[in-house]
Amino acid sequence: MKGVIKNMKSWWLLLFRVWQREFYLITHDGGVMLFFLFLPLLYPILYTLIYNKELVEEVPFVVIDDCRTLKSRAIVQMADATPQMQLVGYASDMAEARHWLNDKACYGIMHIPGDYSQRLVNGAQAVVPFYYDMSLLMRYRSFMEALTDIQIAIGDQERQGLLNDKGEVASGLNVSVIDSQAFILGDVTQGFASFVIPGVLILIIQQSMILGIVMLCGTSRDRRRQNKGIDTLAIKAPIGATILGKMLCYVVIYTPLTIYMLHFVPLMFGLPHVGNLVDIMLFVVPFLTASAFMGMVLQWFVSERETSFLVIVFTSAIFLFLSGLTWPRYAMEIPWRQLSALIPATWGVEGFVNINTNSATLSHVSTPYIALWLLTATYFVVAYLIWKRDRGYDN
Repeated sequence: MKGVIKNMKSWWLLLFRVWQREFYLITHDGGVMLFFLFLPLLYPILYTLIYNKELVEEVPFVVIDDCRTLKSRAIVQMADATPQMQLVGYASDMAEARHWLNDKACYGIMHIPGDYSQRLVNGAQAVVPFYYDMSLLMRYRSFMEALTDIQIAIGDQERQGLLNDKGEVASGLNVSVIDSQAFILGDVTQGFASFVIPGVLILIIQQSMILGIVMLCGTSRDRRRQNKGIDTLAIKAPIGATILGKMLCYVVIYTPLTIYMLHFVPLMFGLPHVGNLVDIMLFVVPFLTASAFMGMVLQWFVSERETSFLVIVFTSAIFLFLSGLTWPRYAMEIPWRQLSALIPATWGVEGFVNINTNSATLSHVSTPYIALWLLTATYFVVAYLIWKRDRGYDN
């Protein structure tokens, strides 16, 4: 019994020594400190400042007015009065308008046909073609929002006028068949920063941690090559103590950084932030541990310090696309959806956005929460097997 207790004390002491040595290596490595500290501190500010305008407004457009009546001028004035659109001029024909579009003097062309006013007067449907530059979906969205509102407003006005002419409806009565009301949940401003930044913060945490971990591994392998296969700065300890000690070191370092990124950054920039901080931090624990163990698994692909940059460049775009930020996961093909489930940031984005933006509790995000713990266990086992094969340690 005494021997078991002594072995347990020795194991925990070695774990602490691994944690202590890993902290020393991190704080004395400028490259690792850059990714463990400065990247999480500066990137959220940089990204949020870039996207903090939230909405694309005053998108320039030109008009081809073949009708030239009060009604045609009215629709142009309504479009120019919206916050999303800005009239930059009239074109005589489509060729001239296309020239403006090709020169990026405008991003949309409104073509009012010659029979526009007559069709409205006769109660017929009038068609006003609008041509978009689809090089940026945010501009397309701005145009669509403005034109939809204009279409509804003009339809109500014309229907009101026709009924008044027949004496069937009193002037000023709202004759819309359906009164549409929108209640925006989560991203109240419908802004791009409020939509994308919460998810990007999770990706920054994962990627910066993985980059630092694989860089530490590359440096360790450089030392081993210089010392006949021995890392002179490593603590000889059981694999389990080594892996857990390193993981605890990374989690301790990233805990205050995570509070800064997920709590204070949204507060500073007025981003959606209605979740409970306790729920957020409880959810983040398995995300940090899963990311740490995943970084230890990815170390297998790193042969030298510089290789870490190749790993992170290769994985960053993949992790972003599979996270569900750019395309919903339920719309992905099954193989891609299964691959995305192996990435901690995928579940981290889903759970954090729901807590932070939609005021969900930990019980509401039980699926991603459980998935992160499963990933933690899976990557721990894989990292253990890789370290045992690669380093030849005794357990």
